[in-house]
Amino acid sequence: RVYAIFMADGEGARASADDESFAARNQATDHAADKLGIEQITRLNWPDNRLDAVPLLDLVQSIEPLIDEIQPTVVYTHFYGDLNVDHQLTAKTVMTACRALPGSRIRKILAAEVLSSTEWGIGDAFQPNYWIDISDYIEAKESALRSYDAEMREYPHPRSYQNCRQLAGVRGAAVGVDYAEAFMLMRQVDK
Repeated sequence: RVYAIFMADGEGARASADDESFAARNQATDHAADKLGIEQITRLNWPDNRLDAVPLLDLVQSIEPLIDEIQPTVVYTHFYGDLNVDHQLTAKTVMTACRALPGSRIRKILAAEVLSSTEWGIGDAFQPNYWIDISDYIEAKESALRSYDAEMREYPHPRSYQNCRQLAGVRGAAVGVDYAEAFMLMRQVDK
């Protein structure tokens, strides 16, 4: 079972943001979630591209009850070195809320790369050390991504459909499969 938590509203930082754009964004996430079989979406609706104006404690306390309720064993988050400030703070929030306390069910935390944010980051570079073979799911991934057509750009922009497939191919070739997603393993606890 997969649950998704959206920290920010995804639209509020845009000059064109209005009720219609928020509704379209929510419809896109619902559509992608349906295609991917996501069990539940939670939208926290923090201000888009302004998480740096929210105290970290407030961000952490907004996801802790969800973590307690869901009891995940694997958590995916953003890479802490992304250019996007919301991605940076989401990573910090997740690592804080998922700290290794006695009794935690979390066994693995993975940081994902996001095209047009991770490769443009400042400071630490994304260095994958964990791969998941998505060869059987590349079409489903692209179908879900098409739900976010408004976010996509023409190639050679990094956030183009062509580049998304190319990156999956490069990540796959690195580990001997057709297509893969690459992550940075932030923490793993084996039993």
